Amino acid sequence: MIFQPGAVDGAFVVQPELRTDDRGFFARAFDVDEFAARGLEPTVVQTNVSFNVQRGTLRGMHWQEAPHQETKLIRCTAGSILDVVVDIRPSSPTYLRWTAAELTADNRYAMYAPVGTAHGYLTLTDGAEVTYQVSHPFTPAADRGARWDDPAFAIDWPFAPVVVSAKDADHPPFSP
Repeated sequence: MIFQPGAVDGAFVVQPELRTDDRGFFARAFDVDEFAARGLEPTVVQTNVSFNVQRGTLRGMHWQEAPHQETKLIRCTAGSILDVVVDIRPSSPTYLRWTAAELTADNRYAMYAPVGTAHGYLTLTDGAEVTYQVSHPFTPAADRGARWDDPAFAIDWPFAPVVVSAKDADHPPFSP
């Protein structure tokens, strides 16, 4: 696996190293030891799948409050998305900065979102499916969010979303 650091401290785009032959390819998508060797959280307690019917569907920006914070390893398994991670750790050198990567079924990249970051994505195709490996179970009482267009984040989305849930549209402005 190739770990490309993002503009947010601790965020990485994880690229598989394909070993190809006449059958196709083989690649490691996750390895506890490789994540731990880089100081990344290797624990996975839950895997979630999200299917999005329409291009322009936005999900985000989400995180869980302490002590239920989580890391996420996000991968697009059908279609494509723009995956975004925002640093919401006040003591971080990249506080309120964001990083993004296009994750597609074809490039097989994953985004590693560390504890203390907000996460969201915009679907770039119809029928985008996304899987998340997370380090902590979802805890409804710790669920938090901010609007996708929050000026504190100033995310440069490629286009305005077409579909946003009422919950995501009603998130309050970000405050630390």
